[in-house]
Amino acid sequence: MPGGPEVRARRFCVIGGARSGLAVAALLKNHGAQVFLSEKAPSNSMVSVRAELEQMGISSEFGGNTERVLDADTIVVSPGVPSDVPIVKQARARGIPLVSELEVAAWFCDGPIVAITGTNGKTTTTSLTGRMFEDARLPSVVAGNIGTAFSDAVGKMPSGGTAILEVSSFQLDYIVSFRPRVAVLLNVTPDHLDRYEHSFEKYTASKRRIFENQNDGDALVYNVDDPVTRSQVEYAPRAIQRLPFSVRSQLPQGAFLDRGTMVAVVKGERSELLPPEEMSLRGIHNLANAMAATLAARFMGVRASSIRATLRNFRGVEHRLEFVRERNGVWFVNDSKATNVDSVWYALQSYTQPIIVIIGGRDKGNDYSRLYELVQKRVKTVIAIGESAEKVVDAFSKLAPVARATSMEEAVEMGAAMAAPGDVVLLSPACASFDWFQNYEHRGRMFKDAVMKLSDTSR
Repeated sequence: MPGGPEVRARRFCVIGGARSGLAVAALLKNHGAQVFLSEKAPSNSMVSVRAELEQMGISSEFGGNTERVLDADTIVVSPGVPSDVPIVKQARARGIPLVSELEVAAWFCDGPIVAITGTNGKTTTTSLTGRMFEDARLPSVVAGNIGTAFSDAVGKMPSGGTAILEVSSFQLDYIVSFRPRVAVLLNVTPDHLDRYEHSFEKYTASKRRIFENQNDGDALVYNVDDPVTRSQVEYAPRAIQRLPFSVRSQLPQGAFLDRGTMVAVVKGERSELLPPEEMSLRGIHNLANAMAATLAARFMGVRASSIRATLRNFRGVEHRLEFVRERNGVWFVNDSKATNVDSVWYALQSYTQPIIVIIGGRDKGNDYSRLYELVQKRVKTVIAIGESAEKVVDAFSKLAPVARATSMEEAVEMGAAMAAPGDVVLLSPACASFDWFQNYEHRGRMFKDAVMKLSDTSR
């Protein structure tokens, strides 16, 4: 095993039977551990999970977490399990080691890790970094919070290949020895504070754990433009190489703009890449994401010429400023992954055309004041949806026309009717999706389905 403890014959309990919980249970079982999985959801809602566990010979319980969870040498806490649930508190009180799925998977990874975190931009940056490795024909896998659990991917990695991981704060909460060769910290803004006792400091402390185990030979890529991120870097080990990026200022090393061209200086080598207008991704936030991905890839040995080609051709990820179609001169854009106010701020900055924006869902304590100036300048109409519709109406009614829709289909139809040629109809909700939808992907697909159903008839 590349690192971490010997697991054979040791007792592990996995709390949470969703994607990552099932994956880490299988990984541990395959390496000879005794595994028990505990899930609070009733078994009749997780029939396929129970069947998979039975097929693998993993014992389990559903409908609640019993005392049997505590009969373990180590407990693996899935990302969706809050730290304040009673069984986790009991385990901590008894001194039972708690680890994350990310930590366990890293024990079995024999190649370097590029780990990417931040409040916004993780998915785009991780996907772009993975594409840079793919285009350069370098062996790698893309996994983590992005879709495929690291525990699923680690057993399929090519020997010596690089693991490129999107990492959430929840996954970092229970790391012990997790050590990426390259850690990327994109930005830190208030989000998920309900999981951190409504403390921004506790949330930022979780984010900075991404580099706590780094040492000589490792690198930290970070956004020097963001004051919170910049302050977190002060906690980083002194031995690591710091690679800042900035869309505003020139730097002695890292990534920045010089006379209109993106430049990267890594390990003393300067690479001139391309002007931002030649990138396929648009928006100042995507320029920052591109800089972060470029630094990670250059540090890991990807050629500048290959990176340049990737930046010209990479089209982005689903549900993140995803162009759906043009109809009667109107663009329809799916930004369903914008589940917080900061993401919407970036989205509104990405277009110079008048915007009809669809906002709303399950509110997470949003403060919309950050959007006021942009809404006044760029938004033609706000369409409020979901549980938070009334709050959205109250927030923006003095700044722009506001309408309410009772379904995604109605919101799209209203946007299409209000839009003129040259406008953008943008789904960028700033909220969680769990009021009307299963998740943000489901919300984005429903938006796209509604857009594609619109008649092509010219008005």
